[in-house]
Amino acid sequence: MRFLYPSLSGTFGAAWIAKEAGYFAAESLDIELIRVGGSTRIVASMVGGSAPIIHAGASASMAATVAGSDSVIIGCMSTKSPFHLIARPEIKQPSDLKGKRAGISAFGATSDFLVRLALQRFGLEPGKDVAILPTGGESEAFAALQSGSVQVAALAYPAYIHAMKMDMKELVNFSELGFEAVNAALVSTRSYLANNREQSTRFVRALIRGMHRYASDKEFSKKVLGKYFRTSDSEILEASWKDVAPHLLKVPRPSVKAIQFIIDGQFKSKTPPLKPEMFVDTSIIDQLERSGFIDSVYR
Repeated sequence: MRFLYPSLSGTFGAAWIAKEAGYFAAESLDIELIRVGGSTRIVASMVGGSAPIIHAGASASMAATVAGSDSVIIGCMSTKSPFHLIARPEIKQPSDLKGKRAGISAFGATSDFLVRLALQRFGLEPGKDVAILPTGGESEAFAALQSGSVQVAALAYPAYIHAMKMDMKELVNFSELGFEAVNAALVSTRSYLANNREQSTRFVRALIRGMHRYASDKEFSKKVLGKYFRTSDSEILEASWKDVAPHLLKVPRPSVKAIQFIIDGQFKSKTPPLKPEMFVDTSIIDQLERSGFIDSVYR
């Protein structure tokens, strides 16, 4: 079973930990983890049949739903946004971005939504005052920022800490803006869930165990992050763990408030108005909570 995720960020580490700790194997699942840059591309791959369950940005899944697919959000890792809006050193203040270029992973991805949100808060019109340039993924966005192809981009750990070491400037810490996020959304299709309920449930069980291990076993988690990041830099691994692990949800249910926030920012012109319920299916999470499984993991 293939599982796709968008970037080499600690945000998506729970699935890596679940695999390395043997939790998927314990559920009789042979999971192949594949990185595909950009949530829009990942959702399209899922809808096309390349993988039944994925990690992707909630906004990309929601856009696919609005376009007529049966993409649906079934869980998320946390309600804290991991992203920071980072600018090159020559950008001293937000107004300096006028006439410049912003890097995003793909149109419709979480980075696209957040960059546009920040630019609008600065009084800049995305696409007019600041060009929006898709790069293909967060690693690629960081490379574009580093080379000067773009002057600003939304980054998470570990790219964020690399950028800070290069004297780049943080313009926005999205976690401090006061909105709930659907961080590292777990996405599938309604048709897959209907036809593969048991397998889907086993996958989510293993992932919940991975989330618990991520939060409770720092040293093991840092070893796994180091393997996937391909680094032994203790500062990067420690910072990446601290940025994600303490904020992981015990019950990984997506926030209705967070879904509504995306609707208001990305789909507010739709008529009739869209409702959060059309984008989520929390029945597996609900079932695992009611059965006592989640409590048993955290004992």
